[in-house]
Amino acid sequence: MLTLTSPVRTALHGVPAGVKLAGLCGFTVLLFRLASPGALALAVVIPAGLIASGGPQFAAQAARMLVPLWPFLALLAVWHGWTGDLAQGAAVGVRMLAAVAAANLVTMTTRLSDMLAVLETLLAPLARVGLPAARVALVLALVIRFIPVLADRLTQIRAAFAARSARKPGWRVLLPATLAALDDAEHVAEALRARGGAG
Repeated sequence: MLTLTSPVRTALHGVPAGVKLAGLCGFTVLLFRLASPGALALAVVIPAGLIASGGPQFAAQAARMLVPLWPFLALLAVWHGWTGDLAQGAAVGVRMLAAVAAANLVTMTTRLSDMLAVLETLLAPLARVGLPAARVALVLALVIRFIPVLADRLTQIRAAFAARSARKPGWRVLLPATLAALDDAEHVAEALRARGGAG
């Protein structure tokens, strides 16, 4: 629960966390400056190629982490198809896919402790106003780690509901999803307390 780092070692595992996070920020900013179809296609090919270089097992894990993104891409397609602006919708969808794939790549090749170290360094000035940089960094790192975990849990809850009812899940999964999130948070809190707290 505390880490989504892939057990499959790749060349990117040895790159410093700060370099990867800076590269991710730069790549994401660049994505929003790209407009031509060729440049956007290249923006998807780059993270896809890096993911593929990790081997089939690594690529399969990365593909599973992208599954929660597909409903959003489908919604984009429907909306822009209805408004008659498919080209704009395709550009937004490609940017989203490239950004999430790149973020997943960084997550899969970076240990939580390394991310925390980078965040603590960046947040060090907060100590001057009385905010504990270590705890803020831990909160931010956990939020980043929990997003795909919670998305996967929601997918499991939807599948369980579909197996028991012919109706569409809709809003009915909100309560069990919320309870599952609270339960996961409690387990993480217990694990942190067992390891001496957040510092």
